Amino acid sequence: MKKLFIISGVLIAVALALFLIFKSPKQAIDKEAQLKQRNLSVEFRETGAVSPRNRLEIKPPFAGRIEEILVNEGDNVKKGQIIAWMSSSERAAMIDAARAMGDEEYERWKQIYKPTPIVAPMNGFIILRPKEPGQTITNADAVLVMADDLIIESNVDETDLRYIKIGDKLKMYLDAYPDETFEGIVEHISYESTVLSNVTVYMIKIRPVKKPSVFRAGMTATITVTADSKENAWSIPNNFITDARGKKTVFVKNPKGIETREIKTGITDGRFTEVLSGLSQDETVVTLTTKAKEKAKSFMSTGTPRAVTR
Repeated sequence: MKKLFIISGVLIAVALALFLIFKSPKQAIDKEAQLKQRNLSVEFRETGAVSPRNRLEIKPPFAGRIEEILVNEGDNVKKGQIIAWMSSSERAAMIDAARAMGDEEYERWKQIYKPTPIVAPMNGFIILRPKEPGQTITNADAVLVMADDLIIESNVDETDLRYIKIGDKLKMYLDAYPDETFEGIVEHISYESTVLSNVTVYMIKIRPVKKPSVFRAGMTATITVTADSKENAWSIPNNFITDARGKKTVFVKNPKGIETREIKTGITDGRFTEVLSGLSQDETVVTLTTKAKEKAKSFMSTGTPRAVTR
């Protein structure tokens, strides 16, 4: 009976290994490595922005003229604190007329007809001072803009949302300060989605662990999210692993030469990959020199396996 045997890709790898063994394996080795314990983590990044948690425009109750503004951008204020003085249109006209009549008349009418105070409606700080004393405004114009706190808001793809939970600590970077790292805690995940560029996203809010003085509303931020992590994982550099037809293999150096070994892998951080099985701690994996790779490629192309019958 005749049987047909087809040599598989695995045997090709073995043939390559044998080829290298008999052709001076030392000359074929480029780099060597062994299993080493490392802390690995899988991370992805999201873009966000520094935003006020609650942004409040402080508008006057009537049209008139700003007489005095007592705060500047960045100043902390308390609820009920007087932050500006304003005259109604009628008072402004009367005071101007009294000023024209002389200092005595002006001072008298200032005491009789006092300006109206504008007070801070909440605890926070001033983020914008768009008006100055002497300007005439309507009750639709904001004299000042304040916020109670600055946080980071980010739109996260729904496919990445499973990696984020309320209370998680995240690393953040600001485009304005790329060399500084900030820590934040996820304090809110939106229950309603938004579609941006045909992608379903959910808004998350992140509170800085420490309130950085460099934060400014509108700054672009990058948030790093850890999707998976493992401590003390036995791993090797990624460039020692070959992925062929869904199988992970390495070249292992042994006393007889070099052999091809299939391994099972775990977590990878893009630089190093955990090895779950197929390799022991005392074994050495290698990469091939460019010359060896060229010889292997030539061997693979000219030594194509053929069907054998018997």
